[in-house]
Parts: sequence; C-alpha cells; structure tokens
Amino acid sequence: MDIGRFEVRERPVANAGVRMTSTAPHRELIRVGVVGLSASGGWAATAHVPALAGLDGYELRALSAGSAESARAAGEKYAVPLAFASAEELARSEEVDLVVVTVKVPHHLELIRPALEAGKMVFSEWPLGADLAQAEELADLAHRRGVLTAVGLQARSAPPLRYLRDLVVEGYVGRVLSTSMLGSGWIGGATYDDNYAYVLDATSGATLLSIPFGHSVDALTMVLGEFREVSALVENLRPEVTNVTSGAVAAKSAEDQIAVTGVLESGAVAAMHFRGGTSRATAFHWEINGTEGDLVVKADRAQWWYGGTQLYGARGEEGALTELPVPARYQRSLTQWTGRSAEPACSVAHEYALLRGQIIGSLAPDEDGVPDFRHAVRRHAMLERVREAARAGRKVTLAEQGA
Repeated sequence: MDIGRFEVRERPVANAGVRMTSTAPHRELIRVGVVGLSASGGWAATAHVPALAGLDGYELRALSAGSAESARAAGEKYAVPLAFASAEELARSEEVDLVVVTVKVPHHLELIRPALEAGKMVFSEWPLGADLAQAEELADLAHRRGVLTAVGLQARSAPPLRYLRDLVVEGYVGRVLSTSMLGSGWIGGATYDDNYAYVLDATSGATLLSIPFGHSVDALTMVLGEFREVSALVENLRPEVTNVTSGAVAAKSAEDQIAVTGVLESGAVAAMHFRGGTSRATAFHWEINGTEGDLVVKADRAQWWYGGTQLYGARGEEGALTELPVPARYQRSLTQWTGRSAEPACSVAHEYALLRGQIIGSLAPDEDGVPDFRHAVRRHAMLERVREAARAGRKVTLAEQGA
C-alpha cells in the first residue's frame, strides 16, 4: 500500500495550532468502519449513517457491535457489507481505511487502541477518553503510529460557527470586550433513564463538564481564542436523582452546575454557566460584545452543537439585532443539507467533508480541518484546569499548566 503524508495548512485565526498529519492511503473512496452501529438506533444511526450516505468519496463498508448476532442485525438494517463481532476484527480488516468510534465514553480507550495499533485512521466522538490520562495515551499512540486522527467536536465544522468566527475576525464587533454563554446541560437533571445511568458517575468521563460544557467551550475558543486564566464553581446540587421508569432513587456524583469566569488570551472577559437538565427559559444563549457591535447565537435545545443555531447581530448605528443568514459558500457544496441545519447529521456531514479534504489534501489554503487527538488532549487538559480552579477556589493560569 502506498502511503502518503499530508500536512494540513492552518487558518491564521483563533483556533491556530490545530494541525493534523496523515499517513492515509491515496484512494478516491474512503472505506469506513463504524464501531458501535446498532440496529436499535443510537448516535451512529442518527448522525453518522445519514451523514456518510449523503457524501461522495465515502463508503460505509463495515461495522462492529457487541456480538455477532447484533452485528448481523445492524448490517442487514443499514445494508453494510461487513459486520464484525468486535472492534479488533474490524480494525484488522483490509477493507477498512477509517475507523469511526461512536460508543459510550468509558469504552473509548479499549476500542480505539486496536484501530491505532493496526495503523488505521481513527475518528472518535468527543470526549476522546474518560479522563486526560486516557486521551494522552491515545494521542501518544497515534503519534507513534503516524496515523491521521479526528475528534468529533462538530461545532467547529458547522457553517454557522465558521461564519461567526469570520465575522469576528473581520471586525464585525470591533475589538471583543466580553462574551457570555448560558446553557442547559441535558444531562445532570433531576431524572435519568437506564440508558444514561452511567452519566451519574463523575468518573465515567461523560459529565456536564466534559460533554455540554466541553463542546461549548471548544466552540467559544474556536471563535474567540483560548482562555488565559479561569476561576470556576463545579457543584453537585442534586446528589440523588430519580429513574424515569421505575421511580428508584440513585446516587449521583457528577456535577450539575458549572460556572466559569475568566480572561481570554485577547484580554476579553468571558463568563460561562451551564445548568444540569433543561430550562423552561433558555436552552442556549451566547453573546459576543465588542467596541463596534454585538453578536448573538441562539438555539432552542440543550445539545446546540448538533445544529439548529441562529445568528443575530447589530453594529454601528443599528439599534436592534437582526438575523444573519449563513452565506451559501459555507455549505462546502453540501447542497443536500441546505435547509436541514437542525438535523444532527448536518454538522457531522460537514466534519466528514473537511476530513476528506485533509485525507486527500484538497483543503483550500485558508481552510482548517477537523481537530485531531492532540487537540482533544489540550481540551481535556483545559477541563482539568477548570476542575482544579473549582477545587482550589482560586484563579488558575492556563498557559502555565500547558492547557
């Protein structure tokens, strides 16, 4: 197999430093194997299958599940030619170029490792690991194997967020003075169901801090740059929660309130507050305020990074916010997704389109790609610093911590 190496060019804006190197095969068709695709549904079925189906240059070639029987059922349902009973078998297949891992966070390490050891490109959903140490282990292994990696922080690929970043860079608001983000977390509420019992455990890696806050702070830093210092409160105000089916009460160690304030590297002041569960008032609201204008991002669901965001702005003498439609050029020729931005598969499709550009070396000179495992480690490290600030009750300077 001929091996090529591509170095993705970086866009000189807020997310500088996200760089991926590929040892992917030179082939027009990228053959995908999905770990965790189930006939009963789930994130892979909701987002990855329709995203891949609507893109040229990809073939959903294989899947793996927890047993041979469940793999066969999924293969039949989604018309996937190869169905494996384990992630190890999938990773060894010569008919798979890109391994996509869509399972629960506690299983990422054990399921990603075989793909990296087999020298396969890997796309993992976020969070990369259950903690920073796991993320570092996977990133180090990927580096040693010299393989391309990607992590599913899909807000970075979404057209509205890319447009928002450009508006800021082009001076729509002038100099950014402050930014405020308020969100509901979906997880961390007063109730839970059996499928999500694992998120009650703070050590699972799937918490209010790692998932809703993690996706959101990554989007904020993509648009405005990284934090220089943070202060934080991370609290568990609902130590007991109720099962929606049985009514049983279970202990919860994971947080349900996060409040972070800080200063960005640009000097702008930032404030983020995420509440567990849902709110009757606000699902998601993000303001960017500057010397010349204001920008607002709104969404009517807690998992706002899935899509369906609306942008609003006003500047100069304009007295009221108006909606800012996303220009067509941000669709990257994915015209089949026009008018479907609220579907979770839309942002994932844009991730895959950017990833293909990285693999075959076709990204435009001013276009950045999908974040890799090294970026995931930096984001995990930042979240650890937030926890440190909350535990210590003091401001933490991120630059000194390597986040």
